[in-house]
Amino acid sequence: MSLRLYNSRTRALEDFAPLEGNRVRIYMCGLTPSADPHLGHARSMLFFDVLRRYLEFLGYAVTYVQNVTDIDDKIIRRAADEGVGWYDVVEKYYGSFVASLEKLGVRRPDVEPRATEHIPKIVEIIRGLERMGIAYESDDGVYYSVRAWPAYGQLSGRHIDELLESVRIDASEHKRDPLDFALWKKQKPGEPAWDSPWGRGRPGWHIECSAMSWEYLGEPFDIHGGGLDLIFPHHENEVAQTEPLLAGKPMANFWVHTGLLFFNGSKMSKSLGNFVPLDEELRRHDPRAVRALFLQIDYRKQANFTADSIAAATKGLQRLDETLADLARRGDVRQIEEADALEALRSPARAIEPMARAFREALDGDMNTAGALAALFAWLTAARSLEGEQAAQAARALYGALWVLGIAPAGDRLAEPRAEAVLDVARTAALRSLCERLCGHANGGSVREWVEAILDVRRQARRERNWGRSDELRDALAGVGIVVKDSKEGSTWTIAG
Repeated sequence: MSLRLYNSRTRALEDFAPLEGNRVRIYMCGLTPSADPHLGHARSMLFFDVLRRYLEFLGYAVTYVQNVTDIDDKIIRRAADEGVGWYDVVEKYYGSFVASLEKLGVRRPDVEPRATEHIPKIVEIIRGLERMGIAYESDDGVYYSVRAWPAYGQLSGRHIDELLESVRIDASEHKRDPLDFALWKKQKPGEPAWDSPWGRGRPGWHIECSAMSWEYLGEPFDIHGGGLDLIFPHHENEVAQTEPLLAGKPMANFWVHTGLLFFNGSKMSKSLGNFVPLDEELRRHDPRAVRALFLQIDYRKQANFTADSIAAATKGLQRLDETLADLARRGDVRQIEEADALEALRSPARAIEPMARAFREALDGDMNTAGALAALFAWLTAARSLEGEQAAQAARALYGALWVLGIAPAGDRLAEPRAEAVLDVARTAALRSLCERLCGHANGGSVREWVEAILDVRRQARRERNWGRSDELRDALAGVGIVVKDSKEGSTWTIAG
């Protein structure tokens, strides 16, 4: 069986094969960093990180490009509100996003291009559309003439005559048709601007991605990705800007889109009070558990983030960790290298083959990560009977599967007793508050880090022979579900049952 992906353009499952040899080229629409990012922004990146890992596991050479929209109306307004430069806004919020993605185990793209660094390519594309009669200059910028390209609407499945009902008409825009959209915006007082044949100004939102994907991946490339909400108008407009210049060739061979994120059944929104900055969310919950939660949901479906769902994902992750540690101990494996783990999964021993086959079949079926996880859980009982070299190979193969999914623990401490925390939401919040009160901070994003920070304070009290303070800290931890045991070798902790 080969990898099959759902192509949003054809609305069908299709066999995936690279356009060029063994090389897979992916373009992912990235962040517009104008405010605190939230978990919904991260969902697409989490999925495409798994897709990228699986393609590499299959032996493909992947080039992954994810852009940064570093200039737009929202960024300019935020800069004015905060009294800083537009570039300061970008660095602040994008820096926060990158730090959060790192906690979630999302690897950095091969290329992270920024729109303002690609003005010449943007101008080149707009000039080409002008020569074809598809773009025109007006008093306030350059616009794309939607009715000049009959294929408009193919990606989203929308008929051009139906679009007028959803168009917002801005009196400040000087376009010929309400459906037309901006390719270049001429400078307004106080706005950042770059030189162009139409005077100083800045690019429209959609043209940036046409330019950057073309610059780094060529046309056509293999996979264009993003959230479901980007199909229209953003991706539809990308197609319309790019494909008239390609002499009938498609911009991308596959269009792959991820579903939206809801919190407790409602779409995330500041007005509804369920908007939580991503970095704060990752302080509340183990980032690996957050990732595991999304793996349990079809990437094309709506995801619902609830306290119960993250708690269940956390417990499932603990089962996988415990099995991996147990196999490593029985197989005398102290460390696992990524390459060895992936090879054990590609060419599994007999005892591992059923798990490896079911795992790959699930991912080959439109990246069914829920099915891939189910294959691992179904195999855990059989894994308990393995010993010696079989256990060692099983540990490597399981680690390889977890690596593909992006939830593998650190591979250099596998045989140590694991104490990954599984606390309910209320006790996790209480532990974090306790850490802030006792330590003056709650750095990091996991229960383990908070417990260890408090234990550091307790160890200092014990070094000072302040036994009353030591007992007080032990009791405080017990109050939030952490049981501390002291011995000659030091202090260890577990989660209360």
